[in-house]
Amino acid sequence: MKHHLIRYKTKPELADENERLVKAVFQQLRSKSPEGVRYMTWRSGDGTFVHLVETETDVHADLITGLAAFEAFQSGIRDRCIEPPHREVMTVVGNYRMLDE
Repeated sequence: MKHHLIRYKTKPELADENERLVKAVFQQLRSKSPEGVRYMTWRSGDGTFVHLVETETDVHADLITGLAAFEAFQSGIRDRCIEPPHREVMTVVGNYRMLDE
């Protein structure tokens, strides 16, 4: 199981557009219902977005990045950001009802 945390801050005037694009990714994930992938996104009041992605294998990670909605989200992401996306591989230290065990 792999866990990635991606964090970035959008320009204030583009935060709503970024949220719309993120929601489209979730809509497409729900319609396709791929196994081996868990994904969550948070947005703070200052336009910071935090994505938590859990995948069983590298192949499962491609299930998200291969979506048309994800490609639309990725297009122009750097132009929407004040702080560009930063990805970190994370290790779960503790978990209470947030992730599958």
